[in-house]
Amino acid sequence: MSFFKKLKEKMTQQTTDVTEKFKTGLEKTRTNFSGKMNELVARYRKVDEDFFEELEELLISADVGVSNVMELVDELKEEVKLRNIKDTADIQPVISEKLAGLLEKDGDDTSLNIQEQDLTVILVVGVNGVGKTTSIGKLAHHLKTEGKSVVLAAGDTFRAGAIEQLDVWGERVGVPVIKQQAGSDPAAVMYDAVAAAKSRKADVLICDTAGRLQNKVNLMNELAKVKRVIEREVPGAPHEVLLVLDATTGQNALAQAKAFGQATDVTGLVLTKLDGTAKGGIVIAVRQELDIPVKFIGLGEQKDDLQPFNAEQFVYGLFKDMIETKEA
Repeated sequence: MSFFKKLKEKMTQQTTDVTEKFKTGLEKTRTNFSGKMNELVARYRKVDEDFFEELEELLISADVGVSNVMELVDELKEEVKLRNIKDTADIQPVISEKLAGLLEKDGDDTSLNIQEQDLTVILVVGVNGVGKTTSIGKLAHHLKTEGKSVVLAAGDTFRAGAIEQLDVWGERVGVPVIKQQAGSDPAAVMYDAVAAAKSRKADVLICDTAGRLQNKVNLMNELAKVKRVIEREVPGAPHEVLLVLDATTGQNALAQAKAFGQATDVTGLVLTKLDGTAKGGIVIAVRQELDIPVKFIGLGEQKDDLQPFNAEQFVYGLFKDMIETKEA
């Protein structure tokens, strides 16, 4: 059975509305990627060095990352020899299979580390403008739909409007927000939030954090201080440190991720605004270069458009047109 056929069968076994969200959310990337791939296959009837050169350019332009592309193309060349592939049309499922392999690593756990008998604390970090506060609101909604009681902590006390924005999301998804005045000490907010979450017997506390201070050193020191307070009040916490990255910024997102990774132990990535970019290959780049699992991706503006990451759903969303053409 071909890779495309196996993938299509798996999608029919999964929730239809989730598959639809991945298909719709990745439409820009798919249109860009599939269109160029089809043009490439139409131009080259046989698999040769020129074909691979253009394929390299195509994948790099999709933000997959130069080193990843070089490695991928080398593996494709080996597969072409092993399988004796001559026709370019026959290499499309092999490319899909290899991209899926880049997204899934042995030992990956894309689920959240939820403490079933105790308070789970999730620290959410990221620079301003990436969709951090919005992601927190959507994550709270996601957890509520799973039957969890959630409290939010407005720890970004430095950005104008950040507390109000989190308040709006709290009202929208029906969860309480623990806050102080703008400019307050974020560590003090976290202390209050932990106490409030414990007194309410909440399942999950999600903490917003500052995205920018006077300089990077100050920001990272502030994050470390917040983390220490949480650890003192809830031993073993935070149970997750989620780094939010804006997919539309491409390779710049990688630089941000590396800086935050040095300051705090990031356990998972949240990639936002994938519906707004034609370069969805950034998911592969961050997964490969950072060795941190992608836990959620943003596929739209609605509160239920933050979806748990699923590599097969992602690949299907990326290659839907090819799969349905091949397996029709």
